[in-house]
Amino acid sequence: MRRTAVFCTSIFAGMLGMAYAAVPLYDLFCRVTGFGGTPMIATAAPTAPGDRAFTVRFDANVSPGLNWRFEPEVASVEARVGETLTVFYKLTNTGDRPTVGIASFNVAPDSMGGYFNKIQCFCFNEITLQPGESMEAPVVFFIDPSIDKNRDLKSAGMITLSYTFFPAKGSPKPLAEIKDGTKPKL
Repeated sequence: MRRTAVFCTSIFAGMLGMAYAAVPLYDLFCRVTGFGGTPMIATAAPTAPGDRAFTVRFDANVSPGLNWRFEPEVASVEARVGETLTVFYKLTNTGDRPTVGIASFNVAPDSMGGYFNKIQCFCFNEITLQPGESMEAPVVFFIDPSIDKNRDLKSAGMITLSYTFFPAKGSPKPLAEIKDGTKPKL
């Protein structure tokens, strides 16, 4: 009886631990494999570009509660496999107080995530903008030449890189979001 209780308690504790570990483990899995459209992070680009080209489209979104304008400087570019390109996104705080934002990203279609490599990116860095302040944020990327070995992606020709900016945790909220009528401390 006691063995059964210890066994059941151990199983319960193990399952509870796995539940808490699931999100970080899934995030790690996506970053390592590119699963779910998660772009790979590279330290260096290939030495020579290939012949195959893709249209890379850029998407920019701002979540409610962040008074920013966010847009790519170009809607799309043609990128040859292995070619390193730099594009810029422009951010502007249209609000009347300093705010802090942070961006998340993904690549569509999901199957391209493992081949889209970023060398430099503003994502996951908190960015503070003063009222009316603008800045340009670069993204340096390339498409991994190993994509040519994937028969399932032979007909692929377009990739969309999408970013969404969110208010950073602890960032002052715009007046419209404050429920009690008090102004946030800056």
